[in-house]
Amino acid sequence: MIAEDRLLHHMAITWTGRALFVSLFLLSGVTHFTNLDYYISLMHEQIPLRVPLIYLSGLVELAGALMILLNWWPRLGGWLLVLFLIPVTIVVHGYEMLHAEDEVIRLLQQAHFLKGIALTGAALLITQLGVSPKR
Repeated sequence: MIAEDRLLHHMAITWTGRALFVSLFLLSGVTHFTNLDYYISLMHEQIPLRVPLIYLSGLVELAGALMILLNWWPRLGGWLLVLFLIPVTIVVHGYEMLHAEDEVIRLLQQAHFLKGIALTGAALLITQLGVSPKR
């Protein structure tokens, strides 16, 4: 274990880390409501209730991101983002990664899939550690 005096606990770093982590979710959450056609195009046409699912996922994404950003029940916010990320990563990016006919699109979807896996890992860490250093 690293000695306590070697750890850097600084509020500016904590705040910046939270803001950077949730920036993607805040922007994406808003665009779930402002660019519905784009999100419909990302989902396979056989998925039922696409519009309600897009709105619900936007709400979950925004709520989780704001909870983490504002340090108001951030562990629950982390769980909300996990709840959002797992199906989106698998159903949208995983499906497209496996079924894209164009190699460039397949590689882009692979990058999005891997990003989704990494973000899920970060959100899982938040569910366990929260976002504020213990003093």
